Amino acid sequence: MESTTSNGGRAFSRRWVLGAGATTLVAAGTAGLTACGSSGGPGGGGTLTAFVYGDDAAKIQVAAIDRFNSSAAAKKAKGKIKLEKVPGSEYPAKLRTAMGSPNAPDIFFNWGGGSIKAYRDAKQLVDLTDTITSDPVLKSGFLPSVITAGGIGGHNYGIPMRGMQPVILFYNKSLFAERKLRPPTTWDQLLDINTKLKKAGITPFALGGADIWPELMWLEYLVDRIGGPQVFDRIKNGDASGWGDPAVLKAAQTVKQLIDDGAFGKGFNSVAYTNGGAPAVFAKGKAAMHLMGSWEYSTQLGKFPDFARKNLGWTAFPTIEGGAGDIRNVVGNPTNYWSINARTSNKDAALAFLRDCASETYAKALIANGDIPTTTNAESLLDASPNPEFAKFQYKMVQDAPAFTLSWDQAVDPNVSTPMLTEVNKLFVGKSTPSQFVSALQGLK
Repeated sequence: MESTTSNGGRAFSRRWVLGAGATTLVAAGTAGLTACGSSGGPGGGGTLTAFVYGDDAAKIQVAAIDRFNSSAAAKKAKGKIKLEKVPGSEYPAKLRTAMGSPNAPDIFFNWGGGSIKAYRDAKQLVDLTDTITSDPVLKSGFLPSVITAGGIGGHNYGIPMRGMQPVILFYNKSLFAERKLRPPTTWDQLLDINTKLKKAGITPFALGGADIWPELMWLEYLVDRIGGPQVFDRIKNGDASGWGDPAVLKAAQTVKQLIDDGAFGKGFNSVAYTNGGAPAVFAKGKAAMHLMGSWEYSTQLGKFPDFARKNLGWTAFPTIEGGAGDIRNVVGNPTNYWSINARTSNKDAALAFLRDCASETYAKALIANGDIPTTTNAESLLDASPNPEFAKFQYKMVQDAPAFTLSWDQAVDPNVSTPMLTEVNKLFVGKSTPSQFVSALQGLK
């Protein structure tokens, strides 16, 4: 998942690339580094290389590097940054290859979690935990839940550098108003709404099952609401036995109940998000709700602008009675991150550059691009957003979140992600039972 923009097509196509592509980022493993891409010896000055995902949003990073290179901070650290924009389709493979070569980048864009685990295991990353704690700019500059979500095993290896992308429950305000319905805050309310919508001939939820990752969002939230964020934290940190937690089975059973009850209608497995199918079902009133990443707003604005402006509503995923998860907990993509290569020749310059991501100037640039920064200074700047109301909802949602769970397909080890998604799809299309689903996940290594 990637940052929200005013271009709906760009936002959802990018989610497909990042959601699937990120999981193969380090699938082939990484070789030990023999050198770094910067000039100068260890601890010396020179020019550091930064790899970034080369989409339109990279213009924010281009401007940041230009600003840094002419700053007093760069002069003091005796180093400058050279940015290399790597085309999105090539990014995972190029980064993997580069990290095993003498031309490895000093700084690189990533998705946190599983996307950097192989590099962490190979001791190729700077552990930023103590640095963040001791540096006032970094410690107070970002929302805590976002910093934590990108880490591994309680350690931080990245600094937020793009916008947040929480998963949100969107609803059709017009359909709800016509039937005197209110957005659900509890699971029982959601089920009651489903019953009333089906009686009216309206599918409760749009679902782009052909892409699989939209199905994953349901399990992510259900596991959180039933068992709390600690359930997936165990799995994310390499404890495969976490798949056997009762919350995972209960979540799978709940999904099956929704499907059997017609919550997603018929044929959802042949509907895709990436080709605009699911957004159209939602915007045209054939479905009343849509669980989707925050980029749904920009997708709808691009394809169905009248619906986006007049009838698109949003709310948090409901609580489940007896569950351990807080309704304020969020799942999705906290953001993207900059990480530092452990073999960089100038760690001070790299850190000085990363501090700029906490600046008001950087936050304003993200907002102007339609993104919602993860910085603590962003709230007062959101009136400049293309949609201040939605921007402030997102920001407060993440700001107040006790926990922000990274999308499972990006949080787990890359060699687990693809078979995990296969099992998710088998559950949704009825090719496995909830218990078989849990057993299959427990067998993933």
